[in-house]
Amino acid sequence: MSAIDVHVLTWIIGLILFALSFGLHKAGKEKISKILHMVLRLVYILIIGSGIGLLAVTGMDFMHTIKMLVGIWVIGMMEMVLIRTKKGEKTTILWILFVVALILVLLIGYNI
Repeated sequence: MSAIDVHVLTWIIGLILFALSFGLHKAGKEKISKILHMVLRLVYILIIGSGIGLLAVTGMDFMHTIKMLVGIWVIGMMEMVLIRTKKGEKTTILWILFVVALILVLLIGYNI
């Protein structure tokens, strides 16, 4: 398994855990949602670590730096959506920012 495969796999796992944690919270299963949210935070570390590993292999040029910053933006939006949802606060703007950042990171990632 290559470094790129590991990085993509950690992102997929992270997005699945994000969706599950959000869905379970909305379904009223706060305890399971909280556990998945904690696991998701560990996956964030794996995502960032595998991304740093990719940067070490590919070199840090302008587009890779932009992709890294947008990827961190995606992680931040995921975290903020979950936290504000659990607090019962409005998340519409955060969802829009999450979708925009996710689309940007995918476009940049698959065009490099």
